[in-house]
Amino acid sequence: MLKMNRVSKIYRTDTVETHALREFSLEVEEGEFVSVTGPSGSGKTTFLNIAGLLEELTSGSYELDGRDISSLNDKDRSRVRNEKIGFIFQSFNLIPELNIFDNVDVPLRYRGFKSDERKRRIEKCLDMVGLTSRIKHLPAQLSGGQQQRVAIARALAGEPRFLLADEPTGNLDTHMADSVMELLGEINSQGTTIIMVTHELTLADRAKRNIFVRDGHVSDGHVSDGPHELQFAAAAGA
Repeated sequence: MLKMNRVSKIYRTDTVETHALREFSLEVEEGEFVSVTGPSGSGKTTFLNIAGLLEELTSGSYELDGRDISSLNDKDRSRVRNEKIGFIFQSFNLIPELNIFDNVDVPLRYRGFKSDERKRRIEKCLDMVGLTSRIKHLPAQLSGGQQQRVAIARALAGEPRFLLADEPTGNLDTHMADSVMELLGEINSQGTTIIMVTHELTLADRAKRNIFVRDGHVSDGHVSDGPHELQFAAAAGA
């Protein structure tokens, strides 16, 4: 379970304070598929970065699987992130010079898995995303949708408990976006918790739960189990 209680994030310079999150509170149960929407600058990506242990919170508390994350040092935060969290980004972040097998292999090598275990995980995940036949292709030889599937395979190869996706369909056309969303739905049905930031309400509706963020916090209690409340919140703030 992911639990944030009154989390704040403030970016400071010599003369300016920017409040990205303001007493942000949220609980995500294991196995949920949650979409996060809101205007640009509302704090969506900051929330995702803190959830993924890429940034530290300024105040408040954050628990992941019952462990207080806010008190961990950098080494322990890195270990928890590598063991429990997978990331999917809008820009894919594939290494152009490596084929898709080796792209998926990079984080597994970093974590020190033996070659046989790495091979098993890579082949399993590439099969899951339907790219086994393109295992030796370079990213440039794939469509945008296929590249995003490689990125998803890379995230899954670490067998994370939580999958965090920041605009995972942002660079894809409608057909490819639908394909990626179907894949995320299949992954979630197998037990992986997914939190997805998106500006597309039609895609957000496909999650099992919708959250609308405004001015750094969950807006007016708009945490819903369906599309209608999300659409109302978006219309009110658009």
